[in-house]
Amino acid sequence: MKRTVPLVITFLTGFFLVVAFFIPHDPFGELEQRLLVWFAIVLGFTMLLGVDNLIRTHARRIARTNTGWGHSIALLMGLLVTVVVGVIGFARFGSPFHMQSPFMFVYTYVIVPLQGTMFALLAFFIASASYRAFRARNTVATLLLISAIIVMLGRIPIGAAISDFFPAAQEWIMNVPQLAAKRGIQIGAALGAVSMSLRIILGIERSYLS
Repeated sequence: MKRTVPLVITFLTGFFLVVAFFIPHDPFGELEQRLLVWFAIVLGFTMLLGVDNLIRTHARRIARTNTGWGHSIALLMGLLVTVVVGVIGFARFGSPFHMQSPFMFVYTYVIVPLQGTMFALLAFFIASASYRAFRARNTVATLLLISAIIVMLGRIPIGAAISDFFPAAQEWIMNVPQLAAKRGIQIGAALGAVSMSLRIILGIERSYLS
């Protein structure tokens, strides 16, 4: 019974959403909007469950002084401070996103610099991965290396100063072979999403019940 009810709800929800997409008229069109509202409500409860799980997991790690327990303290303190300043901003200004809200102060001077630091570190990982991927070990890797050099030179002023070939070549690479490969990947991802959706609606894929 615990598995049958979720499967029935999933099937009916998916079926009505598919019907509402292809028949956007009453009563199905209105049903789609109503289901979206229900999804938003359920999403709110899942966020609460996620926060509860986050607090429990890191509190357990702190209590047992497992590896990285100091990071767990920093995470929980950051969560507490963010919630408190958000509530204060909502109480004083009617919205935590008001420019004079303490939440916006924390966002501007703490969260944004941390995001900048993370992306700055990510640039080094990208450079390291590019070095490993662009080594001319075979014909395909050599073509990838040459294309990358042309694209990089075509997108910076020094490339146009060297020759008009680089901007035109990089434009062709981005609009023809790159776009063709991108569309192929998008079509494959869309077909995979449709296939997985059908498997979930028909009850073939049940991993979400575990």
